[in-house]
Amino acid sequence: MLSYWHLFKKRVVKLIAVVLQFKQTNFPFIDPFTISNGRTKTHQPALLVALSIGPFTGFGEAPAIQYYDITVEQMIHDLTQKQKLVEKFALTDPERYWHYLHHLFPKNPFLVSALDMAGWDLYGQMKAMPLFQLWNTQWSDHLPMCDYTIGIDTIEKMVQKMLAKPWPIYKIKVGTPDDVKLIQTLRQHTTAKFRVDANAGWTLDQALAIIPALAELGVELIEQPLAKDDWEGMKVLYQKSPLPLFADESCVVEQDVAKCAGYFHGINIKLTKCSGITPARRMIESAKSLGLKIMMGSMNESVIGSAAIGHFLPQLDFVDMDGPLLLAEANAHGLGYHEGKVSLTNRPGLGIVFQ
Repeated sequence: MLSYWHLFKKRVVKLIAVVLQFKQTNFPFIDPFTISNGRTKTHQPALLVALSIGPFTGFGEAPAIQYYDITVEQMIHDLTQKQKLVEKFALTDPERYWHYLHHLFPKNPFLVSALDMAGWDLYGQMKAMPLFQLWNTQWSDHLPMCDYTIGIDTIEKMVQKMLAKPWPIYKIKVGTPDDVKLIQTLRQHTTAKFRVDANAGWTLDQALAIIPALAELGVELIEQPLAKDDWEGMKVLYQKSPLPLFADESCVVEQDVAKCAGYFHGINIKLTKCSGITPARRMIESAKSLGLKIMMGSMNESVIGSAAIGHFLPQLDFVDMDGPLLLAEANAHGLGYHEGKVSLTNRPGLGIVFQ
């Protein structure tokens, strides 16, 4: 077993199919992370899982997000209650494994996502192929570049954060009393692309007034401008917005994709929210059939969860996978960032190794 896991108390039951281990992490952010409505955190708690068969071990991660009311403690409780059932499944196909997990933990998509990710990592190692190759996609030099997120703070501190991290694309969290002034001030210090994430923080009237001004300031797109259930407002905004609008809180699971057509120009898929790699692949197919652009986003995952996002790059139009850049500690190697360009190893599965 990898030395990284020897540092922690293991919960191991050896059965014929797989061996499961899991533990909690709580990595600090480099800077306190704040989004709209005053939601701030200094650390990112997460559940890490490992599934082993013989010499192969796959890893998965699920960050805990207060907004969705799922804690690491709840995930550990659910996993402990059904650990033997998780381990008894003969993992020969990750998609079948996801269906099994989905029925085993119907109310905990975060936990299902972590186990599904570990299952895909394990399967890729057993097949001796990186996930993106397993999915018949090609790596190239022209894949979407990763943005770098600037959380809400005073305008002066947001400028300082931006200048401290020169980057070709910034994702700016908004929801301040004067969002236009904020973007105007940031624009004075860089020619980089801006993406704006309102996290459902605007009313329709605010969005109608703000978005045209942001378009003039070189903003590329807007994420979740209105409340997640304000479909009437989104219909109006969709028709009038000069910028592409991407659903985040309004697009959580597979069934939400079709709802977004005619209300948003694209969707932001989060592996943790949608319950893993397996449903995310189906969401991409559905979005493409509806003419929706595809972004995959971060929930401040470490290298483990971010590497999983990275393997989707050949299928995406935009990506926000900067969790490892925002966290003060790294728990693995195998994922690189260079001025927005993401690099993976050619190792099988997720392609990560531990320190």
